[in-house]
Amino acid sequence: MNWGNKLILVFVAFAGWMGYLAYRATHVNVDLVQDDYYKSELKYQEVIDASKRSSELSSQVAISQDNSYINVQFPNEMKNTELKGTAWFYCASDAKKDRHIDLKVNENALQQIDVKNFRPGNYVVKFDWTSNNKTYYTEKAFTIL
Repeated sequence: MNWGNKLILVFVAFAGWMGYLAYRATHVNVDLVQDDYYKSELKYQEVIDASKRSSELSSQVAISQDNSYINVQFPNEMKNTELKGTAWFYCASDAKKDRHIDLKVNENALQQIDVKNFRPGNYVVKFDWTSNNKTYYTEKAFTIL
C-alpha cells in the first residue's frame, strides 16, 4: 500500500466520521425551557418584584423529602391564609420529567406532594404564589431520590 492509498483512506475515514457525527447531532433531543419564552421574558419585571417580596419574608420556602412525600413548608406569614399558586418542578435535562403542581397548603402552610409522581433527578422548583393579594416567587434547587 503506497502513500497515496493511505491518504485516500484517511480522507474517506474522516468523511465517514463527520457523516456519523452529523447523523448523531440531528437525533439529539434539545428541550427549550419554555415554548413561549419570549412572551414570558416580557413579564420578567413582575417576577423580580415577586422575588423581592419573597426575600422580605421571615423565612424562605423549605423543601425536603421523606420516604413517601415531598414536604414544602412556606414561611410563617402564610399560615392560616389563603394561598394560591403553583410549584413547577423543572428538570433541565429532560422536559418529560417536568411537573406543575397546584399549591394546596394546610393551615400550617405545609404541602405534601406524593413522591410517586416524580422520577429521580435534579430539579429546580419554581414557586409562584399569591397570598393577601400579593404575589411571591422563589426558586430552589432540589434532588429527588
